[in-house]
Amino acid sequence: MSMDTVQHASAATSVVDALRSVLPVREGMIPLHEPVFAGAEWQYVKECIDTGWVSSVGKYVDEFERRLAEFTGVRRAVAVVNGTAALHMCLLLAGVEPGDEVLIPALTFIATANAVSYCGAVPHLVDSEEVSLGVDAHKLDIYLQDIAVERNGESFNRLTGRRIKALVPMHVFGHPVELDAIADVCSRFGLALVEDAAESIGSYYKGVHTGNAGVVAALSFNGNKVLTTGGGGAILTNDDELGRRAKYLTTTAKVPHRWEFFHNEIGYNYRMPNINAALGCAQLEQLPGFLTAKRALAQRYKEAFAAVEGVRFVDEPHYGKSNFWLNAILLNEEVAIERDSVLAATNDAGLMTRPVWTLMNKLPMYSACPAMELATAEIIERRLVNIPSSANL
Repeated sequence: MSMDTVQHASAATSVVDALRSVLPVREGMIPLHEPVFAGAEWQYVKECIDTGWVSSVGKYVDEFERRLAEFTGVRRAVAVVNGTAALHMCLLLAGVEPGDEVLIPALTFIATANAVSYCGAVPHLVDSEEVSLGVDAHKLDIYLQDIAVERNGESFNRLTGRRIKALVPMHVFGHPVELDAIADVCSRFGLALVEDAAESIGSYYKGVHTGNAGVVAALSFNGNKVLTTGGGGAILTNDDELGRRAKYLTTTAKVPHRWEFFHNEIGYNYRMPNINAALGCAQLEQLPGFLTAKRALAQRYKEAFAAVEGVRFVDEPHYGKSNFWLNAILLNEEVAIERDSVLAATNDAGLMTRPVWTLMNKLPMYSACPAMELATAEIIERRLVNIPSSANL
């Protein structure tokens, strides 16, 4: 057996052992993240079915929006059909137009780039940093000083001639990005700040819930999120007028009337059904408990992996509080070649793990997009492994 083979087996075995020291013994696969339904979900959903209020209006939609706004501290929350729809609407509300460029991390879920494309705009890919795994504001500042030119308070890409309209930082796995530095870049270059908070319900930056720093923000409540409505998402804003407009546009831009159907502009049928909102209300009631359980799991992982050579547990940034939606480990550079061996060994052991998303610049539809140097994003992509993170673990 070669030395390389011995090293690969050792790293994979060490990770499996560390995971087993934390996780419960179960029959079958322990999934990466599964929902927990231990509250009033069935009661609320059954009420929708019994009363017939299962579709796009109903008391649970209003209640879910009210509770979301209260929990996150924003002035207005608008529930929609999924997180991608929420982000699409956020970009439209922020003034993104066809032909604009929108700065997004190359290290993100595909929905971030797709939402930009839905606007007829162009994703402009930027690098990340290893603390939060999110946008590197300091590196981006230097980059924009080189490629951006100012015209009437707005920035234009001197290489393409296109307006750079917005910056969309994403709170990766629930870890808040350095929002003060991000906001400063947006202010200096005339960019709209749109938070992709899809993964960060229950995460805080310097004591303030994510989603409060930007013009608008998007949440996701997919089945694998901390809080789920089955599918679903929400738009958050502290601007009352934008909140009103978000609700109007996502409900097909219908002018209110007792019986008449009149729509005075192009709207979107992005409404969250009442039955999904009912599920969300029950989940919100349990959210504090979910977050406590997930933080306890993260702490046990942190302790277990402290003893594993060549592996670092991805902890929350010093300036924020993470919901630890998906826990992750980073392999040191010298053992990064072992990532796939670790993935194979853990999944073979019934412990579901996965790599981070493929960088956007490596996908065929976004490979020609403008991009800065992406060295850190490439390092993270090569070394990161997500590990089981459900609140019931």
